[in-house]
Amino acid sequence: MKPLLRAGAVALVAAALSTGAPAAAEPTTVRLAFASTFPGDMALIGEAAIELAARISRATGGEVELEFHEPGVLVPAAETLHAVSDGRIDAGWGGAGWFSDVDTAFNMFSAVPFGPGVGEYMAWMYEGGGLEMARALFAEHDLYNLPCALIPPEASGWFLKEIGEVSDLAGLRMRFFGLGAKVMERLGAETRQLPPGDIRAALKAGTLDAAEFSLPRMDQDLGLHTVAKYYYFPGWHQQATFFDLYVNLATWEALADRHKAIIELARGDMVRQTIASGEAAQWKAMREMQAEGVEIRRWSPEIIAAMESAWNEVANEEAERNAAFRWVYDSYKTFRSDYAIWHDHAYLK
Repeated sequence: MKPLLRAGAVALVAAALSTGAPAAAEPTTVRLAFASTFPGDMALIGEAAIELAARISRATGGEVELEFHEPGVLVPAAETLHAVSDGRIDAGWGGAGWFSDVDTAFNMFSAVPFGPGVGEYMAWMYEGGGLEMARALFAEHDLYNLPCALIPPEASGWFLKEIGEVSDLAGLRMRFFGLGAKVMERLGAETRQLPPGDIRAALKAGTLDAAEFSLPRMDQDLGLHTVAKYYYFPGWHQQATFFDLYVNLATWEALADRHKAIIELARGDMVRQTIASGEAAQWKAMREMQAEGVEIRRWSPEIIAAMESAWNEVANEEAERNAAFRWVYDSYKTFRSDYAIWHDHAYLK
C-alpha cells in the first residue's frame, strides 16, 4: 500500500498561461494523517504530540500540517507504528518499545533498565551512534524516526500491598512495559501490557495487583492513586524515556528539504520542552497524592540489587538470542563504559 502523502494541487495563474509567462506555483500544503498512541489530553506525552504539530504548522506557515488523531480513531493504539510502517497512515506518535514485537532491539531506543539519565541517554543517542542504529533498523520496516520528547525517571509502580522483600513479587499480577517487564518476570511477577485507560479499572477490579505507567503527574491523571496506596521509587526500569514521531519512510523522503529541516528543528525544541516540563511538574503531583493518603516508598538496596542482577541476565540472554539486540546493546555498553570516567568525576554521587 502506498503511503498517504497528500499534497494540495498546484494552482496555475491563468494570465501567465495565456501569455506564455513562467507559471507560478502556490505554496503546496502537505497534510499527514498523524495517529497517537496516547490521548491528546495526557500530561506531557499526549500534549507534546499536539504541541509538536502546532509548532510545525506555525514554522511552515501552514504548509505542513500534522493532523492529530486520538488513539483508536485511525488504528488501535498498539498498531500505530505498524500502521505507519505498512502505509496505512502517514505518521504516528509513540515510543520505540511499541515496535518491540517486531524486534526486541527497538526497546533500546525507548528506555533501558538501570540505564542512563537524560543527559547520558541523549549523548549516546545523538553522539554515540544510537540514532544512526535506530534509523537503520527502522528503515528496514519503512519507518523514519525523529526523537521528539525525553522525560525524566518514571515511578517504579503502584502496589496494593507493601513489598518488603524480593519474594513478595512472586505471583504478582502487574502491568509493565518494555524490557522492565522481562525483569519483573524473572523475579516471579506475571506481567501484562495494558493501555493507560484500562489500568485503574484493572487495579480496582482486582485483576491486577500492581501497575507501572509513567511519571507522577501522568499517574495522577489516570487516578491510580485512588485505588493503590503504595507508590514505589526509583524508576529503575526507565530512568529516561524517549518518544518519537514516526513517518512512513517514502512519505518522509518525498517532503521538501526545507520542510524536513523545520520538522527537525521543531522536534528538537520539543525535546528541550519535555525535559523541562517533566522535571518541573512532578513534585506538586507527589505532594497532592500524599495528601490523599499515598505512601511514597523507596526500594530497599536488596531489592534493587536483585532487580539489577535480573536485568543483567535478561540483557545478556537477549544479546545471545538476537543479533540486532546485541549490535545495539554492545554500542550502548561501550559508550557507558567510556562515559563513566566523566560521570564519576564530574557529578556528585
